[in-house]
Amino acid sequence: MKIRVIGGRALVVFLAMMLAGMAACSPPHLRGGRTFSSADRARIVATAERCLGTPYRYGGESPGGFDCSGLVMYVFGKHGIALPRTAGDQFEDGARVPLAALQPGDLVFFRTAGGRGISHVGIYTGKGEFIHAPRTGTTVSYARLDNKYWKRHYAGAVTYFRRKNAAGTG
Repeated sequence: MKIRVIGGRALVVFLAMMLAGMAACSPPHLRGGRTFSSADRARIVATAERCLGTPYRYGGESPGGFDCSGLVMYVFGKHGIALPRTAGDQFEDGARVPLAALQPGDLVFFRTAGGRGISHVGIYTGKGEFIHAPRTGTTVSYARLDNKYWKRHYAGAVTYFRRKNAAGTG
């Protein structure tokens, strides 16, 4: 078997195409080059606010009805940020944020199903509030992090507005 050597220029073009393809498949918070402003965060919150009153629908990810992670995926998707479908995957994929450092547009997560896994997510809007799709029979609404129920079930927060594993993040 004879091994053919690729010319230098062809190899460079091939490698550049491979790297470009890999970058396009990376989650948005892992991509370099894009910075997010407070205006970007405000736009995420504004989109979530336009969903207020939408009925809860298990598995829903459209204005016809949302579940919690479907709402988050829809809102971020409207701004070109692709998120995983489930609350657990959204939690694992984001960059950790301490409760005291939450900013509008960050995601807050809860363990509400009696187990240890993440089972609920909302979009932090500021001043201790978040927007979420609570459960069957309800609509997308605001809730407060200092509410006894949500405080007891709080599991953590992540952001998709900075690089994962950047200095000082988890």
